[in-house]
Amino acid sequence: MAKASVLTEALPYILDFRGSVVLVKLGGSVMEIEENLESLMDDIAFMRAVGIKVVIVHGGGKAISKAIKDSGHEPKFLDGQRVTDETTMEIVRKTLNNVVNPDIVSRLMRRSSNAKPLHGNWIFSARRITEPDRGYVGEVVSVDIRSTVEMLDAGIIPVVTPLATGAEDGHLYNVNADLAAAALAKALKVRKFALVSDVPGLLKDPSDPKTLFSTLHLDAVETLKADGTISGGMLPKINGCVDAIAAGVKKVHLVDGRMAHSLLLEIFTREGVGTEIVQ
Repeated sequence: MAKASVLTEALPYILDFRGSVVLVKLGGSVMEIEENLESLMDDIAFMRAVGIKVVIVHGGGKAISKAIKDSGHEPKFLDGQRVTDETTMEIVRKTLNNVVNPDIVSRLMRRSSNAKPLHGNWIFSARRITEPDRGYVGEVVSVDIRSTVEMLDAGIIPVVTPLATGAEDGHLYNVNADLAAAALAKALKVRKFALVSDVPGLLKDPSDPKTLFSTLHLDAVETLKADGTISGGMLPKINGCVDAIAAGVKKVHLVDGRMAHSLLLEIFTREGVGTEIVQ
């Protein structure tokens, strides 16, 4: 009876979201922990099976940092974003395109979900961020959604890397994955944008999960930045969320990927999980 109750609770949400586009951004240590990653792949496969059009944008921070260290270099960050020189850019490209992306695609294919790689530099144009200058780090200035839409209409899950082509110089650029995901969510005007990472959501006190903001209103964001609640790696996440909401994305959520089946709980139950960001 408990199982039947779960299914009947999910039915209205399945009917409501069928045919809708949901963008899932994967990042943080959840991508490094097998159990968590497998749970997320199960969730995404389920979503696709019930008719939701899923787009994935993934990071690769820990894998990239490891590859940089293995090459004899030391990873450098400024304001939560990686400093990327020519050597680092090549390591980033190889790690994302040849390691992280194919792994996600193969995991979904094993679940009978048709997934294909979509390298970000095929769809994102960027300009170099110069204040401060982090090397080949860009911000997205335009998104060509044609290939993404074609894949979604064909029942394919696009798995997108956070890379971009320089609008002015044609060079390959590293883009913060949260901001790349937000740019694509805006361009697609997705129904729901979920950022899955290794934190429960936005916390007033990062050491106390009980201080979770279950709902964050846009008019509170600047105050929380000023008092340091939103800082470091959370800055690009929240900035991307704010831009997405302003551009017409219906719902944005920060979801804890360490919780088993957090995506399903977020989409197919009344309570949801994590932090919901609203107008």
